[in-house]
Amino acid sequence: MASKDRILRQKEETRTNILEAAYAIVKEEGWQGLSMRKIADKIEYTAPIIYEYFSNKDAILNELTGKGFIKLAKELQIARDKFEKPEDQLEAMWMAYWDFAFTDTEMYQVMFGVQMSCCSQRCSAAEAPYKLFTAVIGEIMKNSNPSEDIIKQKYFTFFSVIHGLIAINIINKSDIMATINAQILKDAISGIIKSIQ
Repeated sequence: MASKDRILRQKEETRTNILEAAYAIVKEEGWQGLSMRKIADKIEYTAPIIYEYFSNKDAILNELTGKGFIKLAKELQIARDKFEKPEDQLEAMWMAYWDFAFTDTEMYQVMFGVQMSCCSQRCSAAEAPYKLFTAVIGEIMKNSNPSEDIIKQKYFTFFSVIHGLIAINIINKSDIMATINAQILKDAISGIIKSIQ
């Protein structure tokens, strides 16, 4: 039994090493620089071994996307849990979302398709941030007894504005624009919150 456990542990370590190597390459060269060959070279394995764990580059992207959504959901929960009032929770969550996009930009790009193909459609973990946001939006709107469609619409109003600002900042990196967009972000969040109260 001990050897079986050791083999499983080694397989999991190899899988983790592949994902870490892939992400390290992306941090250095961007998503367009990622290849199975570069991953194999980085961890000093042969390419066929990489294919034993992941059928292709898309499988690695999907796995990394899932990990990104799990990380984002945890950060949103932490931000939410710092406040009692749902309005404050929602503002803190969107600010945490913004921070995630710029502290883990490459991950955000693959999760939401900024300058590359998006992998979130095939990722079950993508639902977690959405559910966290809509629960708080529903709490803010509870006196008007909103339908799920209305709550969803309000979520996508927030998402459209905030994701748009993030994409602008990622594509057109500029310290001046980042400062202006940070203020636009705060104005947008507070304006949308007021509109749903």
